[in-house]
Amino acid sequence: MKFINKYKSPNFNNRKKNSSIDFIIIHYTAMRTDIEALNFLTDKKNKVSSHFLINKRGKIYKLVDIKYRAWHAGLSCWKNIQDINSKSIGIEIDNSGHLLDFENYTKIQITSLIKLLKYLVKEYNIKYDSILGHSDIAPYRKIDPGEKFPWHIMLEFKKKKIDSGHNIIKKPIFKSLKKNSLYMLCEIGYDTSLAHKNKKKFIQLIKIFQMHHRRSLVSGLLDYDTYKIILKKFNELLTI
Repeated sequence: MKFINKYKSPNFNNRKKNSSIDFIIIHYTAMRTDIEALNFLTDKKNKVSSHFLINKRGKIYKLVDIKYRAWHAGLSCWKNIQDINSKSIGIEIDNSGHLLDFENYTKIQITSLIKLLKYLVKEYNIKYDSILGHSDIAPYRKIDPGEKFPWHIMLEFKKKKIDSGHNIIKKPIFKSLKKNSLYMLCEIGYDTSLAHKNKKKFIQLIKIFQMHHRRSLVSGLLDYDTYKIILKKFNELLTI
């Protein structure tokens, strides 16, 4: 693929020795313009970067060489992996985010993202369920890319299609819906450590899950429909 190399970030270091690239992490820039975001990501004093940025016109900027560890994930965790930066590729999407306008992602922007994802998935043999949002890996402090991000595009990367009506293979082991949900979310990959005894953190975790998997209703409430989706995702782990 061809990328725009006009902007380069100095904010990177070497990946941890023997680290494989297993994840793609999607962010939004939380700024109103792509130039503002590009300047921020390439300013040494900010100590933050990503490998790519896709603006609203679908242009793809390459800011850090993939062989290096960009600084995009921060304090995060997925499936007990702490150093997500060493094992991931970071993609920033030009979008002002929840605290500003939070406009819809543009069609051409998502088309470019799909092309980039297909390239990266093939090049680095990344599984479709390892394409995550920043909020997935840092559910107690991040909310991007948010519920307006069209997560249904991930269907294009499933190597094995899963029938939404498939029989449940395995059921969780607790009587409480909350305990079952935390058990399953942990198995899926989420950091559930703060949500067991803290009600606000539990609501935030459910909200983050809904932003990715039930975008039509992001309430933070564990209703039965959300529970069924968690159960479905839990069982998909056994069929992929």
